[in-house]
Amino acid sequence: MLLDISDTSGLGDFFYSVFLTLYAFGIDLSKLGDVLSYDPRNPMIFCSGLFLFLFLFFSLIYNLLNKKDTLRIAFVTLFSYYFYYKSSGAYFVLLAIVTLVDYNIGRKLYKTTGLSSRKLLMFISVVVNLGLLCYFKYTNFLYQAFCPLWGGHFSPFDIMLPVGISFFTFQSMSYTIDIYRNKLQPVDRLIDYAFFVSFFPQLVAGPIVRASDFIPQIRKPLFVSREMFGTALFLIVAGLIKKSIISDYISVNYVDRIFDNPGLYSGVENLLGVYGYTLQIYCDFSGYSDMAIGIALLLGFHFPKNFDSPYKSQSVTEFWKRWHISLSSWLQDYLYISLGGNRKGKIRQYFNLMMTMLLGGLWHGANWNFILWGGLHGFALCVHKIWMKIRNHKKGYKNPWPVRIWATIVTFHFACFCWIFFRASSLESVEALFNKLIYEFNGAVLPQVVAGYPLVFAFMVLGYLLHFCPESWSTACRNQMVRMPLVLQVAVITLVVWLMLQVKGSDVVPFIYFQF
Repeated sequence: MLLDISDTSGLGDFFYSVFLTLYAFGIDLSKLGDVLSYDPRNPMIFCSGLFLFLFLFFSLIYNLLNKKDTLRIAFVTLFSYYFYYKSSGAYFVLLAIVTLVDYNIGRKLYKTTGLSSRKLLMFISVVVNLGLLCYFKYTNFLYQAFCPLWGGHFSPFDIMLPVGISFFTFQSMSYTIDIYRNKLQPVDRLIDYAFFVSFFPQLVAGPIVRASDFIPQIRKPLFVSREMFGTALFLIVAGLIKKSIISDYISVNYVDRIFDNPGLYSGVENLLGVYGYTLQIYCDFSGYSDMAIGIALLLGFHFPKNFDSPYKSQSVTEFWKRWHISLSSWLQDYLYISLGGNRKGKIRQYFNLMMTMLLGGLWHGANWNFILWGGLHGFALCVHKIWMKIRNHKKGYKNPWPVRIWATIVTFHFACFCWIFFRASSLESVEALFNKLIYEFNGAVLPQVVAGYPLVFAFMVLGYLLHFCPESWSTACRNQMVRMPLVLQVAVITLVVWLMLQVKGSDVVPFIYFQF
């Protein structure tokens, strides 16, 4: 059964019901003007009351424009720019610059046959995208690194990092690279390309959507089947639980305290903080991805899965096939393969792999901690490839179950170890944490720690249980959500919102990947 989205009765009734929950978020409509303006302290995120309020009216207008393709595309693009304005203020101009440059370069690339001219156009696209990214993200890092060479005193420039710049520059750059590689034809209309680059569900924190997957959907007749509608609600509910209930609570009430000052806590408290952050970053980022995919699905667009239970992995190679899939596949297709991939011998392959992961670490942040994090993963990937070559198992070989369990435990703890470098504010903080783990573990205080933070550890247990449960359980829950009548679907979302209110702090906690 299909939902006719040109008729707003079904979706309209749903969003009207959701609107009744807005009061729980404490939105004062008399101060709406101030709320709608950019506030650097409160970027708009999916789990905020303001977004729910705006999305209600956005959806009603979106449905009315169902059969007016160009108007609908222009409306969504304008809303996406406003969404980015609420996240980064005037820096929405950067989004327009990237869009205009790559749209025109893409069209010229397609019409140009000379190799040198095509390389020049591709070079301009890369310079514009990476130039913006490097200026805003790496200027102070590079300045600090080279300051000692001329004996200067480092005083950081006042440069604000626009939210999500790493995501939309990578997404736009992949478009021109695909045209350069003759894998894609350029779009005919600037408004279509602007829609692709700025589409708000995945604009500020991914997933990084390929032009070849997304652009063909833009002008297709829109429809939302009952299965799509129910699946979208399931993903949004799952994302809210992960982000606003599990991740935010354990972050504010335990994990942040540990990593802000690891020297004040015992080794066992630090270890629990590492396990907590390992869960927090997964729930935070996969929760955002779930909500982005679900919101896009409500609007009739299909995004690929971005997380696939990564802590179930039996190797680091498998981990990167399950974690942030859109980024890992982007790095493979546009960086690793461009460096030569595995086409130039084993030594060169390992070098390319290390460079890809080091640059992937640097992509996450202008800090030596991130580079070390990427290097550790790159080294582990190389070691795993060497190990698999030594073992030389036939295709389809499956390890015995005790080996699979042990491999999962080892891979999980390697990921935990690496997250220490990712989360710590400095290498000194990393050293303080390891000193506590090695020399002052003090496991005897474990019962007191758990008793002191009962809800934190209850949510940690819940989060890990949900992560490691069989995939069939998740599929069954999704199918149940699809079959529910509308009134029960609304009841489920209302219950989740109520739970959010019971555990949320006074401030909305931004998504971790907003900083990237």
